[in-house]
Amino acid sequence: MPLKNIRKMTAAALAGAASLALGACASIPGANVAPGSPITAEEAQLGAENHEAFVQQFGGAMTGPYARYVDQVGSNIAVQSGLATRPDAFEVTLLNSSVNNAFAVPGGYVYATRQLVNLMNNEAELAAVLGHEVGHVAARHSARRQQAAQRNQLLGLLGAVLGSAVLNSPDLAQLSLQGSQLATLSYSRSQELEADQLGIQYLNRAGYDPTAMATLLASLAAQNQLDAQLQGRGDATIPEWASTHPDPASRVQNARQLAGNATGVVNRETFLSRIDGMIYGDDPEQGVIEGRQFIHPLLRFSFTAPQGFYMVNGTSAVTINGDQGRAQLTLAPYNNDLNAYVRGVFNALGGEQQQLNPRSIERTTVNGLPAAYGTATVSNGQQQVDVTVFAYEFDNDTAYHFSALTPAGQSGVFNTLYQSMRRISAQEAGDVTPRRIDVVTAGRGDTVRTMANRMAYDNGQEARFRVLNGLGSNEQLVPGRQYKIVIRAN
Repeated sequence: MPLKNIRKMTAAALAGAASLALGACASIPGANVAPGSPITAEEAQLGAENHEAFVQQFGGAMTGPYARYVDQVGSNIAVQSGLATRPDAFEVTLLNSSVNNAFAVPGGYVYATRQLVNLMNNEAELAAVLGHEVGHVAARHSARRQQAAQRNQLLGLLGAVLGSAVLNSPDLAQLSLQGSQLATLSYSRSQELEADQLGIQYLNRAGYDPTAMATLLASLAAQNQLDAQLQGRGDATIPEWASTHPDPASRVQNARQLAGNATGVVNRETFLSRIDGMIYGDDPEQGVIEGRQFIHPLLRFSFTAPQGFYMVNGTSAVTINGDQGRAQLTLAPYNNDLNAYVRGVFNALGGEQQQLNPRSIERTTVNGLPAAYGTATVSNGQQQVDVTVFAYEFDNDTAYHFSALTPAGQSGVFNTLYQSMRRISAQEAGDVTPRRIDVVTAGRGDTVRTMANRMAYDNGQEARFRVLNGLGSNEQLVPGRQYKIVIRAN
C-alpha cells in the first residue's frame, strides 16, 4: 500500500481499465492477427495508452541497475519471438511488488515483480518467465480471452483483472464487477502450455538452458506450497503468480519434456550479483506485514489481523483473508465527513447496478481515532452476506477504511481487527527495516541449517531458505557455491 499517489492510484487504474473495456466492445486489437505476427500499430497504441495504469496498479516501476538488468534480459528474449526485430521495441518493467507476478500486454510491454525475480536462481530462469509472458502476447492469448469475456458479458477482461487486483478478493471483487464470471479471466490450460512451449523455443534461440522453464515453475510451485503452510491455508494449489495463471506445479513435467536434452547457459553468478541487495518482501514505503500485524511507517498507522487470518499487502489495499470472511483496508477521497465517506464506500462497492445501503451508520472512537461504521446484507448469488465498512479519520482530508465480507450474521468476526487500528509513534516507524537479498558463499563448515539460521525470520527459516535457493528437501550445500539469504538492512 504505497504512499505516492495512493489517492489517485485506484481511480487511475480503473479508468484505464474501463477505457480498455469500452474499446474492446467495438474491436479487440490482435483478435484477428495471426499468432507470431509482428506487433501491429493498433496493439502498440493500446499498450502505450495503458502502460502507466498497469505500472501504478502493480507497485510502480523500479529504476536503477536492477531494472536495467531485467529490461536487458527481457528485451533480448522477446526479440526471439519475431514480434519485433529490435530489443528497444519492447518495454520491460520491473515492478516494486512483493507478490510473485509477471504478465505482458499487447504492444511489447512486459512486466515482472521484484519478488518473482528474487525467487529465481539464474538468468536463464529470468529469461524463461519473461519469454513465457511474451509467448502469451505472440499467440494473442489476451485478445482471445477478451473475446471470451465479451461472450460471457463480462465488464471487460483488463478492467476485471484490474478490479480484482484492487480488491484482491474474489468475493469483494464480485460486488464491484456485478457478478462477473472471474474464472473466464484465467488463461486456459492449453494457452499456458502453449506459452511454456514458446518460451522454451525463445530460450533455445537465445542460447539459454531450456530446462530453466521447468526449474522456475518448480520453484514457484514450492513457494505456493510454503506460502499456504505459513498462512495456515489448506489449499496450496492457489498460485501467487497472478490470478491469471493456473497452478505452475501441473506444468513442470511438461516443461521438462519440452526442453529435452538441449543445453545452454544459465549465468547463475551474473544473475546473483545483479540482484544482490534487492528488497525482498514488503517495501516499508508500502507498509509491511509482520506476522498478524500490518505497520505503515510512512502513513504512521498499524492494525492486527484476527487469529486464524492471513494478510496480503497489495499496491492499493491490504487484504485480510480467512475461512470466516475477507476484508481489505484502503482509502477513498475524504472531505471531513465520516458518515458521507462510509456511504460513498458502500456506493462504490455496489456500483451502478446494485445499491448497497447500510442499516445505519454508527459513530465511535478507536484508540483516539474518530470512526464510523455500517453493515448491509445482500445476496452474492449463492447466499446472504454481510458487507461492513469501518472508517477512521486521521485528519481533515485523510481517512482509511476496512471493507469486509462475511456470511450473514457473522460480521463480528472482524471486531478485533477494527479495534486494533491505531497511530504509531515516530520511534515505532523508525524501527521498521526492510528485508533484502544477500548473496553469500558457502564455506566448508556451512550447512543448510547454519545458512537458514541467518534468515531474517522467526519461523520457517529452513523451508524459506530451501525454496529461495531452489533446493530440494534432501539437497545439501556445495562449498564455494553462492546462495541467497534474506537479511534486514536499510
